[in-house]
Amino acid sequence: MITKKMGFIGAGNMSYAIVGGLLKAKLIASENIVVSNRSSRKLEKFQNEFGITVAKDSKELAGQVDFLVMAVKPNVFDQVAKEILPYLKKDVVIISIAAGISIANMEILFGEDKKIVRTMPNTPSLVGEGMSALCPNAHVTGSEMLEVEQLFNSFGKSQTIPEALFHSVIGVAGSSPAYVFMFIEAMADAAVASGMPRDQAYPFASQAVYGAAKLVMESGKHPGELKDMVCSPGGTTIEAVMALEKNGFRGAVMEGTQACISKSIAMEK
Repeated sequence: MITKKMGFIGAGNMSYAIVGGLLKAKLIASENIVVSNRSSRKLEKFQNEFGITVAKDSKELAGQVDFLVMAVKPNVFDQVAKEILPYLKKDVVIISIAAGISIANMEILFGEDKKIVRTMPNTPSLVGEGMSALCPNAHVTGSEMLEVEQLFNSFGKSQTIPEALFHSVIGVAGSSPAYVFMFIEAMADAAVASGMPRDQAYPFASQAVYGAAKLVMESGKHPGELKDMVCSPGGTTIEAVMALEKNGFRGAVMEGTQACISKSIAMEK
C-alpha cells in the first residue's frame, strides 16, 4: 500500500476513475486522498462515495500532498499552476493528465527542479479498462515512478514512453474510444436495419468488440491473423471485409487517427 498523501485538483471523470481504481485496488487509504474543486456538488459526490477528504481550495491541497494530480482543463492549467506554486511541498510529484501541456512548459510553470510526470489516460478508465501513457522528467526517481505506475495500473494498464510519442498515444488511445463507439453504433444500426431490436443490437455489437479486443491482447496473435481465422472461403465474413475495404474502411481509420495526431501536435504548448 502507498502511504503517501495524494491530491487531485479537479473532480471530473478522470479524477473519479483514478480515485475509484486506487480504493478498489486498496493501494491507498481513503484518508490519504484529498480533492479540491470549484463545484461543491462534485466534492460532495466524492465524499459520499469514497469517504475521502476535501480541501477548501487548491492552495490548501497543494501544501499537504506528496503526489499532486493536475486534473484541470488545459485552458486553465497555467492559472491553477501559478496559484498553487507558492504552496507546493518541496518533493511533491506533479502528475498532469491535461492534454497538450508539455513537460517543458510545466517546468517553466512549476520550476525546472520540480518532479513532473506527464500522463494521458482515456475514458475506459471509468470501468477499470483504461490505457495510460506515462512520461517522467529527469527529477522523478525510479521508486517514485514505480508508485505512479501502480496508481495508473489500478484502473487499467499503463506504459512509460518517450514524450515524443504522446501525440501518437492521443490518436491511438486517448481519442480512439470515440471511433470505437462510432463503430459499435454503426454495426448496431445495421442490425436494426435487418430487423433486430435496438436494445439487443447494442449488447451484441459491444460484446463482439470487447471480445475481439481481448482476443488480440491475450492470444498474442497479429490482428491480421485473427481476421483471417474468421474469414472462411466464400463465407459471410470475407464478404463483409471486401465491402469494408471497397469503402476505404482501414484508410478512413488511419486518416482519422492521423488527423487527431496532427491536431494534438498543433495544440501543444
